[in-house]
Amino acid sequence: MKTELTELPLDQVRTLLAVVDEGTFDAAAAALHVTPSAVSQRVKALEQRTGRVLLVRTKPVRPTESGEVVVRFARQLARLERDARAELGLSGAGDATRVSIAVNADSLATWFLGALTRVPEEPPLSFELRREDESRTATLLREGLVMAAVTSSPDSVAGCSVRALGRMRYLAAASPEFAERHLGGSLGDALAHAPVMTFDRSDDLQDSFVRRLRHTRTGASAVRHYVPTSEGFLSAVTAGLGWGLIPEAQAEPLLKDGRLVQLAPDRPLDVPLYWQQWKLDSPALATVTEAVTATAAEALRA
Repeated sequence: MKTELTELPLDQVRTLLAVVDEGTFDAAAAALHVTPSAVSQRVKALEQRTGRVLLVRTKPVRPTESGEVVVRFARQLARLERDARAELGLSGAGDATRVSIAVNADSLATWFLGALTRVPEEPPLSFELRREDESRTATLLREGLVMAAVTSSPDSVAGCSVRALGRMRYLAAASPEFAERHLGGSLGDALAHAPVMTFDRSDDLQDSFVRRLRHTRTGASAVRHYVPTSEGFLSAVTAGLGWGLIPEAQAEPLLKDGRLVQLAPDRPLDVPLYWQQWKLDSPALATVTEAVTATAAEALRA
């Protein structure tokens, strides 16, 4: 049965967003200065209008797949409203436009902050950065939690546009002492058993590198250390806790001064990066996009 839908009532849409952001119907009611009953009625009316269940009634509540679509629409609507108010001079004096972006840790530690320094100071922008693995940043876009993201996926999220930024190159490296102690003989076999650094439990870079090197399905060693910051990861490899894949920009100075040695100079690992953003005619987002793409063109490999 096809649902006839001419419009989404804005009060109902904003109420759904408030429930998702606040986590409960009672908290949303307090934020909106209405009764919990009114919040519940608006959400039910919106679900009846769309013919979809929009919320999973847990604590905190979670949007369903259909709910994520409406939540993303609500956030985009709020963004357009703020832009319109700014252009009309209705914003408060000194108010900054908030731009929320998901970015992976290695980009954040190397080139991304340089992009933000290129953004003009007028009109003022306020950046809200959410650090996430490049393979998962698209999820934040899909849920409407960010306006743009640096991602490893070329497939655009619904309602978003995507453009290639370039390739981030990683070099397999270790301290000279670690290499001498653990990496004799066949490099592939040695890496399959030597202690290895990983960012977190979803980090597959080191395993992928070993699989490519050995042409097997077996990844890196089970003896692994988890360090969930780009700078901490680099320090741990330099200190000799394990070997790891280091962004080229971070590795090169340490390779030159002998604090690191490159394990496979002819086998770098390139990760393609993309910029995904909401399809909005937003001056703030357009300004950030221009700065990010220009900086990426200089910092990343084509």
